[in-house]
Amino acid sequence: MTRFFRRPSILAAALALGLQACGGTEVAADEVLPVPSETVARAQELLQDAVPGDILTALQAIPGLTVVREAPPPAPGVRHFVMTYDQPADHWHPEGTRFQQRLTLRFVSAEAPMVLGSTGYAISTQSYRLEPTSLLQANQLLVEHRFFEPSRPNPANWKLLTIEQAAADHHRIIQAFKPLFAGKWISTGGSKGGMTSIYHRAFYPNDVDATVAYVTPNSYGTQDPRYVRFLSKLGTPECRERIRGFQREVLERRAEVEPLFVEAGQSQGLTYNLLGVDKAVEFTLLEFAFAFWQYGNASLCDAFPPAGGPAQGLVDLMDEVVGLSYMSDSDMDYYAPYDFQAATQLGSYASDERHLRGVQRYPGQYEPRALVPFDMKPYKFNPFAMPLIEGWVKAFGQRILFVYGENDPWSTGAFDVRSRNDSYRFYVPGGNHGSSIRFLPAADRAVALERLSAWAGVPATLPQLGLRGESGTEDISTGVVDRRRRAPRD
Repeated sequence: MTRFFRRPSILAAALALGLQACGGTEVAADEVLPVPSETVARAQELLQDAVPGDILTALQAIPGLTVVREAPPPAPGVRHFVMTYDQPADHWHPEGTRFQQRLTLRFVSAEAPMVLGSTGYAISTQSYRLEPTSLLQANQLLVEHRFFEPSRPNPANWKLLTIEQAAADHHRIIQAFKPLFAGKWISTGGSKGGMTSIYHRAFYPNDVDATVAYVTPNSYGTQDPRYVRFLSKLGTPECRERIRGFQREVLERRAEVEPLFVEAGQSQGLTYNLLGVDKAVEFTLLEFAFAFWQYGNASLCDAFPPAGGPAQGLVDLMDEVVGLSYMSDSDMDYYAPYDFQAATQLGSYASDERHLRGVQRYPGQYEPRALVPFDMKPYKFNPFAMPLIEGWVKAFGQRILFVYGENDPWSTGAFDVRSRNDSYRFYVPGGNHGSSIRFLPAADRAVALERLSAWAGVPATLPQLGLRGESGTEDISTGVVDRRRRAPRD
């Protein structure tokens, strides 16, 4: 068998289905450059010999790991480290370009469970707890996704921005850290972070003990029509008509809207040179219906300005629902890795344009490729990547907990699971993209907490506090980031 067929690629994922059906459990994980056994043993020795609780000594002994700084304690008995880990840009050619991948560690104790978190994007170096971290009183290792600055190889070979390479990043990090943490490992993430966690599990099923994935979609192609059908049933007919009427009015009054759009954007330090103002306005309008429900609710149905009113009201609502930065140069540059992945492997959603005929100038052009600020001609979409992941989750995905929002458009692409695999899928009634375990109905929440406790080997308790955390402690989050809600900055 050649090296190509042995490495954990999409083809290996298909092979994994056959391997697991025959009793196998791993997806060619040994093909990724391993952490040497002597390194593991030495790290364990240093931790044992160190002053009790001196995790810093053990961290500094991990080859390739740099402790950039230890931040002030975010809470009593908790330590917070900002680190980088040396990674190959191509895990199957480690002799080539390498890069420093940014991490943070929230350390409680060497015996507590470890929550491996991903946003799927860049990370903040400020301390905050993901929901499973709070529920389990766990350690937390947060990983920045490759190709998001500053975790980007130089030069950046975009062919290496794949779900296989990102999964291998997580695999090597786990190999390096697992000797220091004897407790159970739970991976987690929201939205693209949840997707990243699921892809990692598909390629390396035994790296962690369980996964909690929030609002995690699986899309069919770069313009998946299922999302249009989902949105066509949300809200009342009157509300849906208001959304359509608003979109059409903005494009009909383009000459009035665009100068105000630019002026408001400039007040926020935004420019629109990459797309041009005309296309930026139209694409923002095509995003409007999706964004309306992703983070909003039916109360927004009363927020529409009267038809024919001042154009400033149209711009203000666009800013409130979508954000004027959505198609700006700065956001397109920041989110280029996401849009590239959506255009080549992840897929995305289609927008309903039928009611905009005659007022559009760029019909059918709103898709991820159009948002990448460099030439996409060399890169094609792989139609097999997501179906293979979906098939693995449904047939073999063990100890996975999915949480979705009933009204979140991303729930259109909810993964299916099987209870025989000790995996579960729950919906927050009326929930949007901010849904989490704490918002589930009592019966579902009890099941989720019981399974999470069993998987982690410690009690999972729901604190009596809101998502913003207790006074004086870190925030609690599902880790959801997207083109409207970027990762918190330092």
